[in-house]
Amino acid sequence: MEPTTAAILGGAAGLLIAFLVWAAITMSDRERAVAPEPEPEVPRGVGDVLAVLRSSGVVLDHDGRVVTSSPAAVTYGLVRHGRLVHPAIQTMVEQVARDGVIREQDLDIDRPGMTTTSYVAARVAPLGVRHLLLLVDDQSQGRRVEETRRDFVANVSHELKTPVGGISLLAEAVMDAKDDPEAVDRFARRMQGEATRLSSLIREIVELSRLQGTPVLQDPALVDVEDVVALALEHLRLEAGAKDITLTDKVAEELYVRGDQDMLVTAVRNLVGNAISYSDPGTAVGVGARLHDGTIEIAVTDQGPGIPEPEQTRIFERFYRMDAARSRATGGTGLGLSIVKHICANHGGDVRVWSDGAHGSTFTIRLPMAPETLEALEAAGSSEPTSDSHTDPTPPPLTKEPR
Repeated sequence: MEPTTAAILGGAAGLLIAFLVWAAITMSDRERAVAPEPEPEVPRGVGDVLAVLRSSGVVLDHDGRVVTSSPAAVTYGLVRHGRLVHPAIQTMVEQVARDGVIREQDLDIDRPGMTTTSYVAARVAPLGVRHLLLLVDDQSQGRRVEETRRDFVANVSHELKTPVGGISLLAEAVMDAKDDPEAVDRFARRMQGEATRLSSLIREIVELSRLQGTPVLQDPALVDVEDVVALALEHLRLEAGAKDITLTDKVAEELYVRGDQDMLVTAVRNLVGNAISYSDPGTAVGVGARLHDGTIEIAVTDQGPGIPEPEQTRIFERFYRMDAARSRATGGTGLGLSIVKHICANHGGDVRVWSDGAHGSTFTIRLPMAPETLEALEAAGSSEPTSDSHTDPTPPPLTKEPR
């Protein structure tokens, strides 16, 4: 090849290479210019803080996109597909993104898949230059407690008005009938009944308030269940006799729990008292106690009218009466079963009811067994009492002679 031709070809190749290099550099610059600037990272440590917060926490950019969120926020249903779910919270975020002013608001929101409304306190604040921090604190429990307190006060006021009003009217009747000894005697007896009912109501309100104020027992003592049942029945022996109702019991020996004996006697007495009040004359009320699967069960069975299934979930509510007219006739306050429920809860147990809805009911107190129970059984050479090993929720048959 001639030198001239070689030089021409070499120069053309150099120009081509130079052109390709220039084109690559130009395209790279264009891509760099078109590509969006990377979003600055979330401030350091924010993710760690969100992970330990009880509140639901969400970090968003100014366009409302979720950058990161706490597990609670996801569980609570605040975030879905990288966006906030609830319009009211979205509005707060938009306002803060626009003017940078911290905002707080109490909201009622519906959780996805739930039929109940949650009450939350939401707070949105700027986080750095390009982010926003949303904190949502669920206050549903506090709201429910407050509503329960208001209902309790309203119920107490209503319940107190009845006997107080009755006493006032009867006092006027006594004054008007002062020249009629028989009328005065009749009105005075009714006043005495209203005063007794008022005293009982106040006593149970005080008892319930005390139980709610001390959810944990201090220095629980060793309590013999047999003694608890014996004391409870002893208190009600005259009341049962007045209605010709037989009290029977079948309590396994060596059953012990840790707790307050007076409280437990009150719980059993309330159940037996209710059974007597709602049972017909000539029937029987039975109390049984046994150890079953590591739990001590004290069951009270009556032969009354039974409790319909829809009512069984409500009878432990304060002031709830299945039959208000009959409850007033028997002197019931509507607090006895609520007191039983709180006593059981304070002892780490619960109370349950069983009824076919037509005839008879069984209330069962379930309490954790004290270790001394097993020690006594082992010393006696038995693992569990065998006198009542069946699994039926009712206590032993009401055929044993009265204690």
